[in-house]
Amino acid sequence: MKRIRFQQGTLRLEERANGNRVWEYRWYETQLDGTRRRRSAMIGTFHEFPTESSAQKAVAALRANVNAETPRAQIDAISFQTLTQHYREKELCEGAGKTFATIRTNEGYLERWILPRWSSYRLKDVKAVIVEEWLRSLPLANGSKAKIRNLMHTIFNHAVRWEWHDRNPITQVRQSAKRLKVPVVLNIAQLKSLLEHLKEPGKTAVLLDILTGLRVSELLALKWSDVDFENLELHVTRSIALQRVGPCKTEASQKPVPLDPELAEVLLMWRRRSPYPMDDDWVFASPASRGELPYWSFSLYRVYIRPALKAAEITGKVGWHTFRHSYATILKSHGEDVKTVQELLRHANSSITMNLYAQAVTDIKRNAQSKIARLVFDSEKAPGDE
Repeated sequence: MKRIRFQQGTLRLEERANGNRVWEYRWYETQLDGTRRRRSAMIGTFHEFPTESSAQKAVAALRANVNAETPRAQIDAISFQTLTQHYREKELCEGAGKTFATIRTNEGYLERWILPRWSSYRLKDVKAVIVEEWLRSLPLANGSKAKIRNLMHTIFNHAVRWEWHDRNPITQVRQSAKRLKVPVVLNIAQLKSLLEHLKEPGKTAVLLDILTGLRVSELLALKWSDVDFENLELHVTRSIALQRVGPCKTEASQKPVPLDPELAEVLLMWRRRSPYPMDDDWVFASPASRGELPYWSFSLYRVYIRPALKAAEITGKVGWHTFRHSYATILKSHGEDVKTVQELLRHANSSITMNLYAQAVTDIKRNAQSKIARLVFDSEKAPGDE
């Protein structure tokens, strides 16, 4: 029986009839009858890959895919770079269910932090302790380090699934996602002051965000057809990031959001004033795009929210997500149960709601402590002390 080997294939610089030079990769494909057929694929032009080494990097994932069915024991150890490129093509793409924002974020982590450190490592040489020490040395917040750790874990799971590696070493890597700083939360008085200094459409956008807790990607992706004025509900069916429309973050995110009657009146007034009031128009359509796209989140923040924060004398790091945090905290401080808060925020589970969003405000803590103190002090009084 002929022994199956890992195919390296051949990479050649070919000149086409139009005078352009292109990199072409050639390999053999085994047919159902056992015969082998020569295959080829164009990798790119000489302008895109001016050196052979750059072209070889581009062909790494294709080479791994060609050898996907080769027995694991007969495959030479592949590099983390090759594995990552294969993961990008198979998993880190919109066709695999990833949103545009997720792809951009993960690509940033790969190019800025992960690949510069680990690209040349063979998979068997990536050790948990070394990765853990490397993560500690990064000048990043714990949340970002945890995301890098989780991305590496996902990439190694891809290797295990394709039988290129026997185990996932990142499973043993410890990395906390605990915040070092408590995020800013605005109270009712601050929110009212902010709204007083806001102009349209920033005012309606912020009011809707404060009273629904929508993520800004969901808020700006709303169309008038998503607003059910009759049943007082918002239907969150899409999100938008970097002006690319995609699915919601999770399945739980697509649950209907209740719409307060007064808030519905505000939205109806804005619809009457908006130059884009049709059902298929964006609720916060941008005049710069002639209504074809909604406002950029940063544009709304820079033009409307930032000046209003300054006028309201609200300091600290306040962003769009601050409104979602504030919504959760105010709900909890007014006695709403965890399940209700979770449903309103459309979280997949309650631990996210309580651990990351709902902060107990000082007055609530003080009142809770005072209740216990009153019980203790009152019990120490003698019956005749009153």
